[in-house]
Amino acid sequence: MAKRDYYEVLGVSRTATEVEMKIAFRKAAMQCHPDRHPGDKAAETRFKELNEAYQCLCDTQKRAAYDRFGHAAFEHGGGFGSAEGFTSSMADIFEDLFGDVMGRRSDRSNGRERGSDLRYNMEITLEEAYNGKNATLKLPTSVTCESCSGTGAKKGYKPKTCTTCAGHGRVRAQQGFFAIERTCPACQGRGEMIDNPCPACSGSGRKTMERALSINVPPGVEDGTRIRLAGEGEAGLRGGPAGDLYIFLSVKPHAFFQRDGADLYCRVPISMVRAAVGGEIHVHAIDGTECKLKVPEGTQSGRQLKIKGKGMPVLRGRDHGDLHVQISVETPQNLTKRQRELLNEFEQESSHQTHPEATGFFARMKELFGK
Repeated sequence: MAKRDYYEVLGVSRTATEVEMKIAFRKAAMQCHPDRHPGDKAAETRFKELNEAYQCLCDTQKRAAYDRFGHAAFEHGGGFGSAEGFTSSMADIFEDLFGDVMGRRSDRSNGRERGSDLRYNMEITLEEAYNGKNATLKLPTSVTCESCSGTGAKKGYKPKTCTTCAGHGRVRAQQGFFAIERTCPACQGRGEMIDNPCPACSGSGRKTMERALSINVPPGVEDGTRIRLAGEGEAGLRGGPAGDLYIFLSVKPHAFFQRDGADLYCRVPISMVRAAVGGEIHVHAIDGTECKLKVPEGTQSGRQLKIKGKGMPVLRGRDHGDLHVQISVETPQNLTKRQRELLNEFEQESSHQTHPEATGFFARMKELFGK
């Protein structure tokens, strides 16, 4: 029976990339793997056909020869050899596909597993975000056991090489026409056995204790900023490398300022008279300094005035943002009799020049709705 075209077997075009072929092979292999269809000869034949097609097309030289000569390129000593084993790329694919079924995925660190990363949430004030902060954190975490120096073995003893896997952490099993590697069940992939575990850490090579860490929060940090401290996370198993510590910063809401990047915003109420005749007001910036701000004559409520350089510092920079002051004109309350008389006199003497917006508004309304 003539062999099917390898591209047709994988279900890809002749211009398919290596990644596309790998994805197609994984999908097809999952559907017809013999372990999923025990005793099904058709599935076994289909799986073997997929294996043969992929081994050819994933190799650059073999694919070039196949594209030129077809199956004839391998009919005289140029075949794929025995189906007893797999190429390294095939082994990687089957570990991805069936590693969880056959056992734990390969741990190539020989049992010295990396420690977990840790997260710490830290809240700071807006003033601390402006000035920066040096803080000391006390964290309960796993550290390397001092009694066994992280080996997990009792003092005076050493871990022994696993006799089942000869220290490789993997064992090879033959199943039908192919072989599969899986995690060594005796040492759980560590490649070593501990006959006399350390009593201080029960053989894990680490124990839990409280640590004090100094942290420097730079000026200009924003809400949600993440600071990474490499190697300050959980200690690794049996002498493995430690994980990292990630500090997530949150900035407390301020009673006076609102922040947008490096700029600060605040609302300042002023009297109706000050808004009308203009003048100076004093505003405190985030750094504690008092700034003079000139209010132009006839300032309306909602107008924003800017004080340059009085915002937040730019993180890892020398510049500062600006402070934006929103003016809120306050209507006077609890007037005395004399104050009422003065305001009424002012109202009677006012014209469209003193209240241009109101005069124009009511004029347009009259034009639109009539009397």
